[in-house]
Amino acid sequence: MNPVHTEQEVESTARKATETLYGQVDAFKIRTLLPFPNEQNREAWDAQVTFLLGGLQYTVDFLINEKDGQITNARLIDTMTPL
Repeated sequence: MNPVHTEQEVESTARKATETLYGQVDAFKIRTLLPFPNEQNREAWDAQVTFLLGGLQYTVDFLINEKDGQITNARLIDTMTPL
């Protein structure tokens, strides 16, 4: 995998992971992007993404290593009917 240093690289990696886990999705966007563990010692990115699938809105959290783009943690936070 390639290193991820910018928001565009994080978005591309998160989109690939989302499509691998859930298939084709609509309205994909990064909701929150934070350095992990902190800005001074960033080793990874904590990216919270939202997307639509089958009439439901999903929120998923990814922890993406900065040096190699590997996803070390992915968890479903919420599934809801969009407003």
